[in-house]
Amino acid sequence: MSDLKILVVNNYGQFCHLIHRAVRDLDIESNIIANTLSNEEILAMKPDGLIISGGPSIDRIGRAKEMVQELDLPILGICLGHQLIARACGGEIATGHKGGYAAVQVEIIDEDEILKGLGPSTSVWASHADEVTGLPPDFVQLARSDVCGIEAMRHKTRPLFGVQWHPEVSHTEKGDELLLNFFRVCDEY
Repeated sequence: MSDLKILVVNNYGQFCHLIHRAVRDLDIESNIIANTLSNEEILAMKPDGLIISGGPSIDRIGRAKEMVQELDLPILGICLGHQLIARACGGEIATGHKGGYAAVQVEIIDEDEILKGLGPSTSVWASHADEVTGLPPDFVQLARSDVCGIEAMRHKTRPLFGVQWHPEVSHTEKGDELLLNFFRVCDEY
């Protein structure tokens, strides 16, 4: 897996650089890219996968929606990236009932490829200012919490994954395992 290249799509979030560092700390080549790049510019970089970072607003996502809809690459959306994948694929997002950034106990409903080895539940750090409230067609729910019904999801046939929480921060249990699971998907795709 060490020969993988992962691009982190910058949506102006405060954790974009932490995602980049977490990927590099796991010995995977990583570059941060602008969310305004064309799909052709992205493909010219020969990535094995994309991570769509969080950010302050769904209105500042540049071309990230087109990336999700058109690129044939494994994609992991984190926080706003999770919401962006949902919206790009026909799901619904709304303001969360509990905003703020805090510890959340997440129940794993389906380990699938991305949550493999995380156990029946795990403690994560997440912001719920906005959240996915309706699964897109052809997606399955992977995790939930008392705070948010759709903490994680995946497409049934495409390698599209979303998590509401931040696996890149040290307060999230088994965040590295989630990222490594994503890299395995990228390696096998």
